[in-house]
Amino acid sequence: MSLIILAQIPVLYTVATGGTITTDGDYKVHTFNSSGTFTVTTLGNDAVVEYLNVAGGGGGGAADTVGSNGSGGGGAGGYRTATGLAVTATSYSITVGAGGAGSTSISSRGTNGSNSVFSSITSTGGGGGGSVTNTTPIRSGADGGSGGGAASNYPGGAASPSGQGNVGGTGIGFGYGNSGGGGGGASAAGQAVQSLIIAGVGGAGSSSSITGSAVTRAGGGGGGGSAGAAAGGAGGGGDGSFGAATAATAGTVSTGGGGGGGNVSGGNGGSGGSGVVIIRYLFQ
Repeated sequence: MSLIILAQIPVLYTVATGGTITTDGDYKVHTFNSSGTFTVTTLGNDAVVEYLNVAGGGGGGAADTVGSNGSGGGGAGGYRTATGLAVTATSYSITVGAGGAGSTSISSRGTNGSNSVFSSITSTGGGGGGSVTNTTPIRSGADGGSGGGAASNYPGGAASPSGQGNVGGTGIGFGYGNSGGGGGGASAAGQAVQSLIIAGVGGAGSSSSITGSAVTRAGGGGGGGSAGAAAGGAGGGGDGSFGAATAATAGTVSTGGGGGGGNVSGGNGGSGGSGVVIIRYLFQ
């Protein structure tokens, strides 16, 4: 009676290069804090990866140097994450979106953040915050991954396309005595102004453990108010300015946080934080 010997089929795991590479148990993690290339040199049996793709946050709006005017906080960069994205043995260009500039003039809103891209996945830059001006469109928050907060009595920006973030908060008031709404965050809308003089807090970001530790990213920027601190949302959102003593702060780099909105005495908005792309797969 003859014996049939079955050869053991070796398990093939993915091997790749690019970004800053760390290990979390059985997983390799590639973190891109700036644009680069993710190259799959050996394709594993699974042929799939997990990703987190966060765009750059929007910049905060500006206010003039007189009165008690406050502007909108910048919206967080679009936040996309999933498991099971199919890959092939090829090179993928990674684009990490820059944060938008904070406005330095009431003639323009804060600048939208730039998109982050990996494979077929594009996250949209956060919307800029509205500025205090007589030009109606500039008072509104801009649409983006999360919408920018508004100045005066105007609406915050929409989360567009949907599914990447939340709307910005509305502003309040006309002429002198305005406060700005908070920028939208990945997991919560930007807060509408709390009173004529107290601005809205930025919307909270979302937490991910893709690197092995829980980190919250994509918080919206706080609005500018004439009294009371308007904090940025958890996840890197910049604080808005309040009164003449405190300047707006920028969103945190590599989080996609929105910049804080400006207030009187200079009144410049804070810049949005740059985004990040993180890729994870089994290597053993």
